Amino acid sequence: MLQQTQVKTVIPYFNRFIKKIPTLKALSNCSEKKILKLWEGLGYYRRAKNLHKSSKILIKKYKGKIPNKFEKLKELPGIGDYTANILLALIYNQSRIGLDGNVKRVLFRIFNVNEWKAENLFHTKRNSDLAEALMEFGALICKPADPKCYECKVNKLCSFYKSELKINFKKKLKIKYKSYDIFCYLKKDTKQIALTKNIQLGFLKKFNLPQIKEVSKKRKSWTFLCKYKNSISNKKLNINLYYKFSSKVPAKYNWYYLNNNEDFIPTFTKKIFKHVSHLY
Repeated sequence: MLQQTQVKTVIPYFNRFIKKIPTLKALSNCSEKKILKLWEGLGYYRRAKNLHKSSKILIKKYKGKIPNKFEKLKELPGIGDYTANILLALIYNQSRIGLDGNVKRVLFRIFNVNEWKAENLFHTKRNSDLAEALMEFGALICKPADPKCYECKVNKLCSFYKSELKINFKKKLKIKYKSYDIFCYLKKDTKQIALTKNIQLGFLKKFNLPQIKEVSKKRKSWTFLCKYKNSISNKKLNINLYYKFSSKVPAKYNWYYLNNNEDFIPTFTKKIFKHVSHLY
């Protein structure tokens, strides 16, 4: 859940998730629909699907135990180098570090270099604590902007702190937004919207959405509602939202109630719900 998501955002989702699905066995027996519903709002739903797939493999192949080998962990859906290293450090106290953005920044600053390989860098009996401490240290003390150097307990060892010539870290690229038109079929009397998974855009093909197209001039029968920005996965979008009231929709569309909480609806689509709800 913490992948590309802040701790404060994850906590309520995590607590609700483990309350409903408290064990690995329960997760493996759970339906994907229920898991996605509990995940609803966090985004990056592939994480939830991979978690579900991995739980089934762990129960069937490993009798509910997490493998203690790096190569075996990486065979599980959604497990890469970072996650495998962190699991081995936290669960088995192996000498490993998860190189996320926070940890890389700490190492960059301590050694005042732009590239570093953290293999066999530290030797301790508390590998689990070290792996977690480095992540927390990067998030709370050695922050991207305005690091708390004067509070830092290792500043005497830090080349970045001692050096007058600081290494400049790579700046993030300017975010580029791409423009799309979204067309909503609405049924007025029943407060419903037509959604489909038959979307031509690859990064949206698994989501229930209204009709979405790259910006075009074919809008004659549609009424403009509003313009807003949104994102899905790593895609940044400028949205032009259009609508029309209709009792019939094209094939492969299904009607959804705007206030229905039973079906899994991604946050991206819920924002559309919020905009069109003002029309009723």
